[in-house]
Amino acid sequence: MQKKETYPESRISTVKENIHGYENIDHFRWLEGDENGNITDEVIAWTEKQNAFTRNILDNLPGRSELENRIRPLLETGAFSLPVIAGERIFYFRRTGNQNQPVNYYADHLWDEEKVLIDPNQIDPLGLTAIAWLAPSKDGNLVAYGKYHSGDENYNLEIIDMESGHKLAESISGKVVGVYWLPDKSGFIYSRLADVKNPYSRQICLHMLGEKPESDRLIFEQYKEGPLATTWGPFAFLSEDGRWLILGYHTSTRANDLWLADFAQWRQTGRLNLKPIAVGIDATFHAEVLGENVYLYTNHLATNGKILVVGVNEPGIEKAEILIAENPRAVIENWRFTNDCLLVEYLECAATRIAVYSRKGKYLKDIELPGIGRACVSTDYDRSDFLLSYSSFNCPHQVLHIDPESDSIKLWKKLEVPVNLDDIQVSRQWLKSFDGTNVSMFLVSRKNLRRDGNNPTLIYGYGGFAISMVPSFSPLLCPWLEDGGVYAMVNLRGGGEYGDQWHRDGMRDKKTNVYADLEAAAEFLIEQKITSSSKLAVMGRSNGGLLAGAALTRRPELYRAVVCGVPLLDMLRYQNFLMARFWVPEYGSAEDPEEFKWLIEYSPYQKIRDGVAYPATYIHSGENDTRVHPMHARKMTAALQKATCRPMSEPILLWVDRHSGHGEGKPLSIRVLEETDQWIFLRWQLGMLENQ
Repeated sequence: MQKKETYPESRISTVKENIHGYENIDHFRWLEGDENGNITDEVIAWTEKQNAFTRNILDNLPGRSELENRIRPLLETGAFSLPVIAGERIFYFRRTGNQNQPVNYYADHLWDEEKVLIDPNQIDPLGLTAIAWLAPSKDGNLVAYGKYHSGDENYNLEIIDMESGHKLAESISGKVVGVYWLPDKSGFIYSRLADVKNPYSRQICLHMLGEKPESDRLIFEQYKEGPLATTWGPFAFLSEDGRWLILGYHTSTRANDLWLADFAQWRQTGRLNLKPIAVGIDATFHAEVLGENVYLYTNHLATNGKILVVGVNEPGIEKAEILIAENPRAVIENWRFTNDCLLVEYLECAATRIAVYSRKGKYLKDIELPGIGRACVSTDYDRSDFLLSYSSFNCPHQVLHIDPESDSIKLWKKLEVPVNLDDIQVSRQWLKSFDGTNVSMFLVSRKNLRRDGNNPTLIYGYGGFAISMVPSFSPLLCPWLEDGGVYAMVNLRGGGEYGDQWHRDGMRDKKTNVYADLEAAAEFLIEQKITSSSKLAVMGRSNGGLLAGAALTRRPELYRAVVCGVPLLDMLRYQNFLMARFWVPEYGSAEDPEEFKWLIEYSPYQKIRDGVAYPATYIHSGENDTRVHPMHARKMTAALQKATCRPMSEPILLWVDRHSGHGEGKPLSIRVLEETDQWIFLRWQLGMLENQ
């Protein structure tokens, strides 16, 4: 490796400001870009120098090309999604070989030969164009889909007619999602941004085929004033028969209002008569309409969730009856109807369990899963059979076809990987956090793990937005495990693994619980002689990138290395960029004096101090990220490089990809580079390259 004596220069231009009596000193405000957060020529030049510095180090590490040659075929084994069922057809994504992007396939019947629907690799040979979602009509004859470029997640809606195989003239822009077809396929409702540059301008509209998008009828839109104007805003679903509209509005990251409206009446009269299902309640509500009943999921007065039923004429929650009561040991994660059953996906000790109920709520049985892992189902209201997806750390992704009428279970598709998984063991560990709270963690390693404190170990976590960390298969873990590495995935507070209270205990004024849970997990791994601080690394992305940033600034001595991806890091200013005001209900805002106290306690960028021995850190971001602004990664890198007293053999590195965003839609070529960078960095810092 060619050694560099100094980091690329980062100009210091100090900004001082008083925030509720606290003097905030920011040496690198200029790395945010111009006053609107747009990148400047100076920031581009600085980023290019940082990228070149990182490439010079990582590209010259011993064993890098060999590792890339192991990672590439693992990524080239491909992937496939759980199919969507529409009429007799199924639709799904699948990527094979060296394809940059997944191809959209369909089959006229479940067991028929697959056919290509959309191949984005043919649309864009560079691999920067991707398909985000598919929305087939009920009979599967029309398919809407969302196309986007370079990871910008600005989904443009287009439509294919399956009978002719041709695209329709329709094209709707504005980050389109949430497409639900009318029963006669004459049109659909959908959600879009009125102004793609304004993430708080979401609308629910009705589009009729053949009409121009600018003439689409507006059903509902984001509030323009008040505290809810910058939450995630409105969403909508149509009932199967097209009669009823379920309309919701996100009031926080864990709560929403919900109404029922007679959609047929609105189409005729233009009057949207909203019947409240649940309004002004600090909880989550989701509903489906079947016949004359509204089936309603909520965690209101049930932290693990329950399912209710109420009539369409008076749909208020106060009239609802319990269909499936709260399970004190398992959290409802999802629910799906077949033509005669209700399938409920539970999380029990952070792994999936699927229970089958009658439509009247009688428990029938559990579906036997292959092991401790993640599973979900794809169903159709008119069919009794369904598809089930399953994977775990030591079980590649597979999809099973389950037919209750014949009591048969058949393998539809399984991911074949060129590795031997027989030597991999998975265990669930329990540890106590600082306040006595029990925290679970999945430990993955080779069998006969030596407890000598010398195993290179990577902790991964998230801890936010009720997102659950559940066992699933990643082929990229295989080389790490084969070479003696250990992987620990922690179920931190702030996630959804143990219900709504678990989420609430890791958000807002309780956010530091998340970081304390991570530290308890690190200390547990050291106490159990699985690893030591010199062999321990932590990794996280997005909110998990904030976790990684908090880890390295709160307890820098606890870790040897940190990988911090597309992160939030300046928590005093995060709310000013892109769509970040969506997250104020989760974190709070420094604009509020009380909430400022929560944020300043842990905000990683403000916690950096000169002369501290910070762990070796690899920060990566995407220039086209429309969720988390890359300014976080830039400023944190500059500040850490200025502050750390570690030698250059334990560096602070930054990689900003110019052709990707938050992570979605990355072509295979970029993924190979990104994954090789992360894993070679970890191997280098944890001493796995010493014999190369």
